[in-house]
Amino acid sequence: MAQRVVVTLHDDIDGGEAAETIAFGLDGKSYEIDLNPANARKLRKALAPYMQAGRKRTAAGRSAGGTATKQAADYTHTAVAASPAAVRAWARSNKMEVPPRGRIPKKVYEAFDAAN
Repeated sequence: MAQRVVVTLHDDIDGGEAAETIAFGLDGKSYEIDLNPANARKLRKALAPYMQAGRKRTAAGRSAGGTATKQAADYTHTAVAASPAAVRAWARSNKMEVPPRGRIPKKVYEAFDAAN
């Protein structure tokens, strides 16, 4: 026996029949909304200036330019992290124990930041 499943979308704004589901994000959170063609156009028109001025992000959460944010929802400042090689060299010159490869302990980064 065959089954037939019918999915009906309802517009989340006006309750009528929806034609598509639109995914978007804001403040590090992802949303989906079901809209009819008219409401979908309104949403795209309202977001267009922000999309043109903004940067696209990859699925990994990095901007297209390759710079990762500290947290997805933290857009209040931009920081440039020191290179691990520079931190290792600084730590060794200050008699701190640091592995030659792999993860550098947080306390080493904190001491580096405090000194610079």
